[in-house]
Amino acid sequence: MTPVGTRAANGKGRSPSQVQVIARAAAILRSLEDEAAGLSLGQIAQRVGLARSTVQRIVAGLEAERFLIAASPNGRVRLGPAILRLAASAHSDFVAVARPFLVQLSNELRETVDLAIIKQDHLVFIDQVPGLQRLRAVSAIGESFPLHCTANGKAYLAELDDAAIGRLIGTSYERRTPRTLTRLEDLLRDLKSARRTGVAIDREEHTHGICAAGIVTRDPFGNALAVSVPVPAQRFYDHQRRIATRLRATKEALERHLPAVAA
Repeated sequence: MTPVGTRAANGKGRSPSQVQVIARAAAILRSLEDEAAGLSLGQIAQRVGLARSTVQRIVAGLEAERFLIAASPNGRVRLGPAILRLAASAHSDFVAVARPFLVQLSNELRETVDLAIIKQDHLVFIDQVPGLQRLRAVSAIGESFPLHCTANGKAYLAELDDAAIGRLIGTSYERRTPRTLTRLEDLLRDLKSARRTGVAIDREEHTHGICAAGIVTRDPFGNALAVSVPVPAQRFYDHQRRIATRLRATKEALERHLPAVAA
């Protein structure tokens, strides 16, 4: 006989209705992501495609566990402290898990390696291993960058379909350097290579004199994270192929390790 605790831990033994409730609760939580002002029950119901009465029952349960809290006197709710604590814990755990892979990649290439998270239409650097070269590229932790002109941003965009890219970042973009792609049609042509190879390239599009290669992976919760290698342009073009190869290998190694993180 399988112990009840084991059945609960691995998900076996749950009835279809229990699984459905969990899926619906997860959908409600995701609908509130980046909604600092909260949403009404009607708005949530529309986003997740459920009846308002169903949403009301699930929201009440989530509020009881402090996963949601009131955002206004008129019934709007937003993500609560319990879910934010869990998210912060998972975020810091992933950075700790990923760091040895970043360090190894940096040592192999002798270049800076960055880790960034995607926040809607921009990305934010959350960790960095500085390169060993005297002339190297370095960004500040917490600094944000656009998606359209960065290797890590383009790596994320390459995972979306063309229509989704237009909805996310529009059809025209700020010019950062003479090489910046400022129109959607030009960006989409560039992303074909990233989709084919799995590695996106920034050819001095964000900062004059700095190139980069980037890939995207997912944490155990499905959130997109980008690993990139920024390199002074005078070194990048001679070593671009090796940088891309080692980035792909790092992604494969990290993703092989991720199931153990999620277990």
